[in-house]
Amino acid sequence: MAALWFVFLLPLITFGQSQSTSGINQTDLQAAMADMRARSYHGFVILLKILNSMPNSLQTSDLTFLMPNDEELSQFSITPDHLQDFILSHSIPTPLVINQLLRFPNGSLVPSSVPTRMISITNSRRSGMFLNNARIITPNVCISSSIRCHGISAALEFGHIIPNHQALGFKDSAKKSNIPKPTSSVKHKSIPPSK
Repeated sequence: MAALWFVFLLPLITFGQSQSTSGINQTDLQAAMADMRARSYHGFVILLKILNSMPNSLQTSDLTFLMPNDEELSQFSITPDHLQDFILSHSIPTPLVINQLLRFPNGSLVPSSVPTRMISITNSRRSGMFLNNARIITPNVCISSSIRCHGISAALEFGHIIPNHQALGFKDSAKKSNIPKPTSSVKHKSIPPSK
């Protein structure tokens, strides 16, 4: 009889454990969103709140968000089906403050949290630091959590897809050296809708 109860309770225990594990540390996310609101990135906060309410949307707190300002976001068309793709393509899967980004050689490519979408880093001393087509205009917005974020001048544009096997090694090499090997630049285009 006890074995019969075990068979009935095991799926419930497993279901309860899978529901309680959430990808992103909610305390870190809330602190990061408070920092974003304090610097008037309200539109990006709204998008994060919507995305965070969806199951399995944000898997880790080891992120750097790249946030277009509210005016830029209001001109960009984001459908609910493409929200996760938009947010993840506007993040780097490791926390980076501006001083770490400045150490990357010009032309370095880092993957966004969508591994097939690469971000090219260009540091022009006169015009500032560019990530693809967007200039960092408000560095180090998020300071109260392990999540890092920077305000950018435009929504990121992506030119071509990098094979997944080339992009996957970045996170490990970034932890070891903090500076990836330089490669060629990326052409610029809009984010294509996923199908």
